[in-house]
Amino acid sequence: MGNSNKPSSIRDYLPLKKKVSAQKNIGLLVDGPNMLRKEFNLDLESIRGLMSEYGKMRVGKVLLNQYASDKLIEAIVNQGFTPIVVAGDTDVHLAMEAMELIYNPNIDVLALMTRNADFLPLLNKTKENGKETIVIGAEPGFSIALQNTTDSAITVGNPHPSPGK
Repeated sequence: MGNSNKPSSIRDYLPLKKKVSAQKNIGLLVDGPNMLRKEFNLDLESIRGLMSEYGKMRVGKVLLNQYASDKLIEAIVNQGFTPIVVAGDTDVHLAMEAMELIYNPNIDVLALMTRNADFLPLLNKTKENGKETIVIGAEPGFSIALQNTTDSAITVGNPHPSPGK
């Protein structure tokens, strides 16, 4: 007698969940050696806040080379990101991490924090697979090709602070 109000399966709950959570899930990969430089004056906490305007950051990884200091690694962990320290150039490792996110059905948006035009094929592959793309870069050196290929290009940092401030 009370069964008519009871959902017949878990699928009956899914539309309710979708309506409540229309936010997109973001996977963010940071090209550490290229972007976490003193001249850009960037902090990952502000990047996290920036990502919240686009959706919910589910993955936040910072790729670093073997020269990364323990202090930098600790700061990355304290800000809720996962540091990945690699020997040599970080680009190949970043591309491999990105491919995992592209094929992860729980990620809607791939965000790359880099200025490097070498990631153009990665952005194209991401879009071919139906995912949105965001590139966060800084001047000088933020590739125009990257900015024109991505769905959203964001320039951050303050490479030229005003005199006297």
